[in-house]
Amino acid sequence: MALTTAHQEGADVFDFDPYQQLATLRSFDRLELTSSDFDDGAPLPPTAWGAGTIPEGADVSPQLSWSEVPQGTRSLALSVFDPDAPTGSGFWHWAVFDLPADLRSLPAGAGSGDATALPGGSVTLPNEMRLSRYIGAAPPAGTGTHRYFFVLDALDVTHLEIAESATPAILGFNRHFHSLARGVLMGTATPA
Repeated sequence: MALTTAHQEGADVFDFDPYQQLATLRSFDRLELTSSDFDDGAPLPPTAWGAGTIPEGADVSPQLSWSEVPQGTRSLALSVFDPDAPTGSGFWHWAVFDLPADLRSLPAGAGSGDATALPGGSVTLPNEMRLSRYIGAAPPAGTGTHRYFFVLDALDVTHLEIAESATPAILGFNRHFHSLARGVLMGTATPA
């Protein structure tokens, strides 16, 4: 399957959605994932950009809330992925698993890396920069608008057997087989 970019048609984003592709492999119930900091498909707030990328960039994870999870949910997993990074494999900004099943929101800044910012027992994996925290949007000049997929899964297990040094892609692989429901919220960022 050839991937075409919307750049060829004068737009700024790729027309490939990795989470729609995953849904063709396995169906998931839908979770409603929202943020008080940005709307689905809209630009991320300046504070959710990487520190130093724009004047207000501060690597602050945005506030997130979600709907009730299906019966049988034992834990939650969350990630932030930019499929439009010029890497050939995208760029992981944040990945957390073993969040408690009864959690329904995270405040802005929960991805700070501070051990008290997330519920006890939660595991944050190293992102692409090998930091166990959220890192903000930093689309390079000349690469058009990037999409940042915030993805929350309700899982049928209390704990995923994943090493704390594993990559977010390993989390993605493992959670795929344990997901009962998935919520996707997409924000954008366009380089100056």
